[in-house]
Amino acid sequence: MPNTAIHFLTKRTNKTILSSNPYIDQLHFLEERLYKTAKHLSNEKFDLIIDLHNNVRSRIISFICGVKIIRFNKINIAKWLLVNFKINILPKKHIVDRYFDAIKSINVKSDNKGLDFFIEPNNQYEPPFLKEPYIAIAVGAKHFTKCIPPEKIIHLIKKIDKRFVLLGDKNDVFSANIINKQFPTKVLNLCGSINLQQSASVIQNATAVITGDTALMHIAAAFDKPVFSVWGNTIPQLGMFPYLFKDGKQLAIEDLNIYENNNISCRPCSKIGYNQCPKKHFNCMMNIDYNKLANDFT
Repeated sequence: MPNTAIHFLTKRTNKTILSSNPYIDQLHFLEERLYKTAKHLSNEKFDLIIDLHNNVRSRIISFICGVKIIRFNKINIAKWLLVNFKINILPKKHIVDRYFDAIKSINVKSDNKGLDFFIEPNNQYEPPFLKEPYIAIAVGAKHFTKCIPPEKIIHLIKKIDKRFVLLGDKNDVFSANIINKQFPTKVLNLCGSINLQQSASVIQNATAVITGDTALMHIAAAFDKPVFSVWGNTIPQLGMFPYLFKDGKQLAIEDLNIYENNNISCRPCSKIGYNQCPKKHFNCMMNIDYNKLANDFT
């Protein structure tokens, strides 16, 4: 939209995701006291607030600002029915497209080119040994029940005749070290040693990405990489599958490289994730056909 300034409010921990985005005119960060955040934003004299989070916190902030508001429908009842009773009435639509539906009244439309992710020049990172093609693997996730088990990653690396780079934060170092110990020359372990933007740079130069339902999965989609996504307690039908396009058309779930266990009744057990399997067996991740995933690389 011409002559429009776009401001974005987020947690300070998300700064690195958005700091180099040329479409955002100004970033704002949540303070510990909501009133302080709302007061700061109200001084900006916005014409419109688009509330994509639509929770108690964002409602309080937008109410105090006192301007026109567009709120995103999170369809929480439909998600609750799916998680608790396995009744699926969710729209067959990616969450990004549902965001666009929320703002269609202001005539903002998708360009059908997928996601964007922008890397600051000083965060361009070239892995030391990798002058040759390599596959990036996201070792961890925000929640344990979205993580590919280390023994399954080891199995994949044994089966696939490629070089690998392990990506993750400091919480993934222990698992990554177990994997790396098995393949000291075939694998480069970067978990905990580079930041998110540098990890994005590694993904940008990878030939493919193996990942759980993670932020790195969406970054890989932004760079239009072949994404091989492994799903544990969450399911793609919740609308967070890789947002990929081919010839200007979005790829449907069935056209993506998705690996999951559809033979258990407890899945999905959450719309987000847990720190451990509620049933103690973790069969959603353990009993996936990892041989099929490996064979899809040959």
